[in-house]
Amino acid sequence: MSKRDLLVEIGLEEMPARFVTSSMNALKEKVQAWLNEKQLAYKSVEAFSTPRRLAVLVSGLDEAQKDVEEEAKGPAKKIALAENGEWSKAAVGFTRGQQMTVEDIFFKEINGVEYAHVKKFIKGQETKVLLSELKEIILSLTFPKNMRWANNDLRYVRPIKWMLALFGEEVIPFTITNVTTSNTSLGHRFLGAEMTIERPSDYVQTLLNQYVVANPVERKAMIVSQINKIEEDNNWEIPMDEELLEEVVNLVEYPTALFGKFEESYLELPNEVLITSMKEHQRYFPVKSKHGELLPFFVTVRNGDSNHIEKVAKGNEKVLRARLADAAFFYNEDQKTTIDSLLGKLQSIVYHEEIGTLAEKVARVRSLANKIADSLHLSEAEKQDADRAAQIAKFDLVTNMVYEFPELQGLMGEKYAVQKGEKEAVAKAINEHYMPRSAEDGTAPSNVGAVLALAEKLDTIVSFFGIGLIPSGSQDPYALRRQATGIIQTLLDKNWDLSLGELINNTIDNNTNSFKVAKEELYQNIISFFTLRIKHILQEKGIRYDLIDAVLGNKLASIASLVRKAQVLEYHKEDEGFKEGIEALSRVINISNKAAVVGEIKTALFENEEESALYEKYLSVKESLATIQNEEEAFQLLFALKTGITNYFDHTMVMAEDENVKANRLNQMKKLADLITQFANVNEILVK
Repeated sequence: MSKRDLLVEIGLEEMPARFVTSSMNALKEKVQAWLNEKQLAYKSVEAFSTPRRLAVLVSGLDEAQKDVEEEAKGPAKKIALAENGEWSKAAVGFTRGQQMTVEDIFFKEINGVEYAHVKKFIKGQETKVLLSELKEIILSLTFPKNMRWANNDLRYVRPIKWMLALFGEEVIPFTITNVTTSNTSLGHRFLGAEMTIERPSDYVQTLLNQYVVANPVERKAMIVSQINKIEEDNNWEIPMDEELLEEVVNLVEYPTALFGKFEESYLELPNEVLITSMKEHQRYFPVKSKHGELLPFFVTVRNGDSNHIEKVAKGNEKVLRARLADAAFFYNEDQKTTIDSLLGKLQSIVYHEEIGTLAEKVARVRSLANKIADSLHLSEAEKQDADRAAQIAKFDLVTNMVYEFPELQGLMGEKYAVQKGEKEAVAKAINEHYMPRSAEDGTAPSNVGAVLALAEKLDTIVSFFGIGLIPSGSQDPYALRRQATGIIQTLLDKNWDLSLGELINNTIDNNTNSFKVAKEELYQNIISFFTLRIKHILQEKGIRYDLIDAVLGNKLASIASLVRKAQVLEYHKEDEGFKEGIEALSRVINISNKAAVVGEIKTALFENEEESALYEKYLSVKESLATIQNEEEAFQLLFALKTGITNYFDHTMVMAEDENVKANRLNQMKKLADLITQFANVNEILVK
């Protein structure tokens, strides 16, 4: 079958850099899915993107679908044929639905029963006829933010300026918002011109001739190579932040790296201020010496060629100079203030209209942090540091520097706290209590910082759940999922055996706001929220889903212990005897559910040795479990009950006719089941 290449390009006004890569990938995935759905064979699919375009090139696409001959199954023979040999209405209806006649029927045996079948021949459609559906693929793209323009109803990431759609040398005609497809595209906004793409395979080179590097991987390689050259020529170290690099790749169509400089006097500012000014506001890369010291230079990437590069450098220097002058002013003004004066301002800043001021939040977090520090039995020095850190943790939010650079919250708090005479442990905790700030960030290293991080995040979650602002779907404007994950990860990293359920209850009781739901309902909502986060973490650790359900079946106590239990079950799940052990323990749990009222076990009512033996084993295991802290040992102790449980059921009828004996045996099962479920709800575990 003959083949052609397919090229689709959507030309747009400049997109936000953070949308480009995901949009390119989405277009590629949708085109591939459509080709597979239409059963159109192809050799490969490549995706391209720049700030002004999203494109897909399909190589070696068949010019038509393959012809298909398939069998359609109908009613059984005894239904299709009447006793007189005439075709039934069912047979006639079946063939009519397949656009065939009863003369096309043949019978085929399936599992000992003959069924009516017909063979259908489906001629493949021409690809160029189907390609008009590309319009719907383009319209189906979704973006984090959309806009409307002119009088159009379409909401899209940015206005569509041109569309190119070629199958071989033939244009695929369709129109979106008064823009009709053609075989023309636009080059670089300033260096390029309109161009004609003769055939899809010419796309990359034709764009390059007009100063557009269509492949983002190639643009990235160019940028890295150019920066490395600057680094080598000047004997510098230029740290390339991957997130910044990705953003720069999606800001330019034809990259040229260059460097500029700023006054050395600005090096008196904290490095973080300088780097943030360069990175967050100007998308510049900082420059360091071989010894790691920040130098008064920066590297940026121009969207264009190297002509007049000196003027471009001077222009960037002028812009950065203004930024750094502002930063220096704000920094110097902050030196004139005291922590107490800044804390006073928190009373007039509303954190959320239904939750209260920042000062009120600070008071709640301080109270909760003290309770957590007590429950962890921290040293008196650590408790004092945690209390002071909680008291002043938010003072930097009202500094000039953080107002101008919100990314520096916490970090400037640490630096200013040290400058104003606070203990180093207190200052570090101010910065650490925001950790982890992202999925890639670690948790607070110090005990004081971790306590404050737990208190702050717990208060935030309880406060927003209390007023009904619960994440749903992809909507999580207050990053509560990240906060919950941070709490879990902090408990795991610190290996603190704190009960998460108790932490949540204490936070609810500590909250002075009025809730929109009853406290018990609020507690259950938050528990369910955390359970989903814990399940996700366990899945990432490779724990099988039924083992996760088993350890999550109880109230959320120690997260660290819960994870260790899951890992123990995962480790032993293939052991010889695991199946029999789980079945024995599960049998106890299942029959214990029939106990209406749980009372004391009366040994005088035991009727056989197996009852007494299991009871003695129960007492021994209960005593041992109360003293050990090792989940592996707990697992082994519980599994050692297997023989006693098996012997018990072999010789004992729990549901005895004597009501007193029956109740006593159910009590024994209930007590034993409670012991087992302290480890896990093992009846959730699937065994074969």
